[in-house]
Amino acid sequence: MGKPNSPPASQQDKGFWRSLILWALLALLLRWVVVEPRWIPSGSMLPTLQVQDRILVEKIRPRISRSRHGHLNRGDVVVFAPPEQLVAAGYDPSAALIKRIVGLPGDQLQVSEGRLSRNGSPAEEPWLDETIDYGMDPVIVPEGQLWVMGDNRNSSLDSHLWGPLPESRVIGTAFWRYWPLRRFGPIRTSVNANGG
Repeated sequence: MGKPNSPPASQQDKGFWRSLILWALLALLLRWVVVEPRWIPSGSMLPTLQVQDRILVEKIRPRISRSRHGHLNRGDVVVFAPPEQLVAAGYDPSAALIKRIVGLPGDQLQVSEGRLSRNGSPAEEPWLDETIDYGMDPVIVPEGQLWVMGDNRNSSLDSHLWGPLPESRVIGTAFWRYWPLRRFGPIRTSVNANGG
């Protein structure tokens, strides 16, 4: 015997499906607009990110930065669409790359004696495991652009080879590793984080 005043089973089913569809749409909206899962396909961000790591990418801050004519921060790990230089060279335009911001508009950058210098001073980069085995002549990052490099500097297709990255190409900032569980936690983006 059913409960008095309870809706018929067909109405309960309709309510269930409406709720399910609403939650599915909300999840899709969050994925497209707020947070997106990604996986690491290469070793260009070693040792910070390992091949096959699963990460979460936050997509709001880059949009806010652009709309307020601000910038992301040095040290942020960003996911971005390939710049035109790579697309013109045959790179898949639908791919997404991941690197670390080392220079903001107006910064002067140089690589010499195995180290990155920013505005005349050595850059603090505790996430690097090796000295850099190439040189880079001084460059000034243009307005509206970023200079991005992989943490695995000696094996990374990055700004030292193809130039500055337009800020408009940034999809989001990587902030959390959720797999594998033994490395679960925030992705280090600052020399002041985690005691560095």
